[in-house]
Amino acid sequence: MKKITFMDNYPLFTKEIAKEKTSFRTIDEIIAYLYEKIEEDPVAIYIGIFDHYTYTSGLETHEIADTILDAKNIMCCFGDKLLVPQIAGIRPRSFGVVLTNESFVISFLQAPSPVANAKMVDWVNGIENLA
Repeated sequence: MKKITFMDNYPLFTKEIAKEKTSFRTIDEIIAYLYEKIEEDPVAIYIGIFDHYTYTSGLETHEIADTILDAKNIMCCFGDKLLVPQIAGIRPRSFGVVLTNESFVISFLQAPSPVANAKMVDWVNGIENLA
């Protein structure tokens, strides 16, 4: 897992997983795995799934890189504290799961909670489950 600054502004965690390094064969299998992790967590709550590829490809004017074959987001929240109004502006959390010819790329913005962030890193690292 790498932490990068995306578009000069956004702290993003991202991991590219070669298809031969995971038992997951589809984006939907990865989304189901992340859903299970969210449901098992005592704080996290599942919000929904956004089919980013279908949405974007359905627009009259759109651009999708040839290397992107599918893309979905699964959203959740770890909001166990609501101490300042501005925190609502950086919630909820979203895992972006993208399929390319050779790999899956899973990314998420850095969470304001170090505990939530560590869980998200751990869950994504669990996707790379074959040596």
